[in-house]
Amino acid sequence: MDDRKRDENSGRFSEEYPREDFLRVLEELGAAGTTDVAEHVDCDRRTAYLKLQSLEEEGEVESRKVGNALLWELVDES
Repeated sequence: MDDRKRDENSGRFSEEYPREDFLRVLEELGAAGTTDVAEHVDCDRRTAYLKLQSLEEEGEVESRKVGNALLWELVDES
């Protein structure tokens, strides 16, 4: 049985890890690696990576390669 909560109006499942959690972590930490974000959101590294990729596609965050890792940060809108 699925224990996720549904939205009362739409019937859709609510997000287990809302995008706002990831944005908040990057706001607090500044630039951070995928593993650091995952630890702060308390999710699997793969889940964090997929959510951060999605946020990058939406133009909310950007990534850059540092060695073998990706460093994520909020898009500077100034």
